[in-house]
Amino acid sequence: MSKQRRVLLQAAAATAVLGALPAARAQGRIFFGIATGGTGGTYYPLGGMLAQLISNKVVISGQKMSATAETAGASVANAQLLGRKEIESAFVAADILDAAFNGKSQFDGKPLKNLRALGALYPEQVQLVTAAKSNINSFRDLKGKSVSSGSPGSGQWQLLGDLLEAHGMSRKDIGEDLSSFAQSIDKIKDGNLTASLITAGAPTASVTDLANTHDIRIVPLKGPEIEALRKKQPYYAQVQLPANTYKGQAAAVDTLAVMAIWATHDALAEDVAYEVTKALFENTSILGQVHPKGKEITLATALQSVSIPLHPGAQRYYKEKGLLK
Repeated sequence: MSKQRRVLLQAAAATAVLGALPAARAQGRIFFGIATGGTGGTYYPLGGMLAQLISNKVVISGQKMSATAETAGASVANAQLLGRKEIESAFVAADILDAAFNGKSQFDGKPLKNLRALGALYPEQVQLVTAAKSNINSFRDLKGKSVSSGSPGSGQWQLLGDLLEAHGMSRKDIGEDLSSFAQSIDKIKDGNLTASLITAGAPTASVTDLANTHDIRIVPLKGPEIEALRKKQPYYAQVQLPANTYKGQAAAVDTLAVMAIWATHDALAEDVAYEVTKALFENTSILGQVHPKGKEITLATALQSVSIPLHPGAQRYYKEKGLLK
């Protein structure tokens, strides 16, 4: 761990520059990074509060923890950071984490077998967002229209391809835009983009921002095409986005959801993994004050959709709580 990196982490309150190695211990502190996502999503605010919580509450053998939440490229990029041991932990969608560990889909035969799970967080809803004045009422209506899917290789990017295939279309049938959540919302505001595909815990900051200034529509994702997709991608559950999640959204909307997982790698010390897992699940009420999704983090679902090995430190905590024998 370089001196420059340690200085950066000591100076940061909630965000920092990416580039951590396994949790370093120096000058009476243990440094611990959490890779989240862009500022327009849900990973970022929850990660910031989780980092603050860990920094305030966790002491290991007399050493305080100095945790930071770091903006990152979300699930695929976060899994790759963990695979390279460039960050101590990260938020990753369950399907992406499974693909990364097993070398499937975007990871194309290059399994990241050093990935480990700390626990499941909350379900992330798939939100296909458009302006209410658009004529987009179903996924098929996107043919010939501009759609943002996020960066190539991201979870959204992969999902858009899967949705297109399920509906008998391909990427050539749309005008694909690779903007971030926040950028795509700005483009919808300006009339330069028809729709944005966003997978994040709802309410999502960027969508809330759009709904507060423009009439929006969340396009439903349901029907035989979606059922066919779910058979291929069992991590996706059919759910409803509750009515009034966003301003002007009077009715519930059928859509998909996937669990967000807090992950790490096998080089993280067992005592660190144990203490941060404990800090998360014993302080969920605090996280719920930051974002509604924080209220959905619970021990009852801590192992839901976790398909990769648990870190031994997290495993020890779950055994103490009776979740594992």
